[in-house]
Amino acid sequence: MARPSTPRPLADPPVGDAWQPHTLPATTHSYLLRAAGSLSEAVAAPDAPTRYACAHVAALRAAAALLAARARPQPRPSRRQQNAWVLLSQVAPELGEWASFFAAGAAKRAAAESGSSRAVTEREADDLVRDADRFLAVVESALGLTPHPSIGDQLVRRVAG
Repeated sequence: MARPSTPRPLADPPVGDAWQPHTLPATTHSYLLRAAGSLSEAVAAPDAPTRYACAHVAALRAAAALLAARARPQPRPSRRQQNAWVLLSQVAPELGEWASFFAAGAAKRAAAESGSSRAVTEREADDLVRDADRFLAVVESALGLTPHPSIGDQLVRRVAG
């Protein structure tokens, strides 16, 4: 699956439901902090499978933050569960490309977490860390927050030794 292109502008929030940082649920802030923590773990991880898994979890937590802020329970006849990426596409269609991208990496993450040393390459892991970093910034912007500083410099230092 190709990486999402430069994010399209996010849709304006519905009138009366404007997203303001001070009105976001505590859960949203908690998920964002945990996403940033997972990104830091990914940068510090000594091997590609761990780096990949941590980066994927960071993206999942960023998605959960947006879902916590925007999703509203809706009664449905069917209680079929949907994963976070499917829900993200429904709740924030403007992030559908990102959701598809990260959903496509879920099997690799599972393989990496199960201990497969051949699940991902160094390049795939580093690319996913950068992609998760970008996605977190997109989510932060969508929530009306100032995006975090990019971790790009941290990655360069890690690669340089």
